[in-house]
Amino acid sequence: MIASPAEMHVEDVVVTLVLWLKLAIEAIGALMICMGVVLAGQRFVRGSFPPNVEDFVDVRLTLARFLAIALEFQLGADILSTAVAPSWDAIGKLGAIAVIRTALNYFLGLEMQERSEREPSAHSQTAPATRPDAAASIR
Repeated sequence: MIASPAEMHVEDVVVTLVLWLKLAIEAIGALMICMGVVLAGQRFVRGSFPPNVEDFVDVRLTLARFLAIALEFQLGADILSTAVAPSWDAIGKLGAIAVIRTALNYFLGLEMQERSEREPSAHSQTAPATRPDAAASIR
C-alpha cells in the first residue's frame, strides 16, 4: 500500500514536532546539569572555609541528584527519537543511558539511605517525652 502525499506530509510534520520536542527536553536536561553544578559549587565553596567546614558528601549528593534528574530527561528525549526513527545506534544509546541512570539512581539511593541512618533526624530528637501519668490524670 502506497501512502498518499497528504499522509506523508502529516508524518513529516509529526516527526518534525517530535524532534523539536526532543531538542527541548534535551535542553532541559542540560539546564538541570548546569543548575546542579552551580548549586554543588556554591555548597563546596561555602563548606570549604571555616567556620562552615563540612563533609563534602552533601556536595556530591546535591550534584548526583541533579545528574539523576538530567539523565531522566535525556532518557525521555532518546525514547522520543527512538520512537520516531529507530536505529540500532539510537537503541544502543537508549540502553546505555538506561543502564547508567539505573546504576546512578541505585547508588544515589544507597548513599542517601546511609546518610540518613548516620544522622538521626532532628524530628525524633525534639519530640516531647510522654509522661505515663499524664493519661491517668485526664481520667
